[in-house]
Amino acid sequence: QAQLVESGGGVVQAGGSLTLSCAASGIAWSISTLAWYRQAPGKPREWVATIQSGAGPNYAGSVKGRFTISRDNTKNTVALQMNNLKAEDTAVYYCHAPRSGSWGQGTQVTVSS
Repeated sequence: QAQLVESGGGVVQAGGSLTLSCAASGIAWSISTLAWYRQAPGKPREWVATIQSGAGPNYAGSVKGRFTISRDNTKNTVALQMNNLKAEDTAVYYCHAPRSGSWGQGTQVTVSS
């Protein structure tokens, strides 16, 4: 059974940085695409970034140049490095494995201005 567990959320001031991590188990890691999504209060969940096995990452326009997604194939983890954070980045961030349809439980990121 696929399981995704996020960590690393917290409160940070605008302009600061934070790194989220997602540990995956029960999925075919080597061929899996992994993604980060986020959901702000009162808004629908939105896609943030995707990384495919053996291919380059893709980013939503709102985070491109500030966020970096990466994967560690030795630890089955995917990270989201977030720099120059803005108040509008405040949301619950979710890890997602599209192939298995699995979602993590989410981790809260709050950016104070």
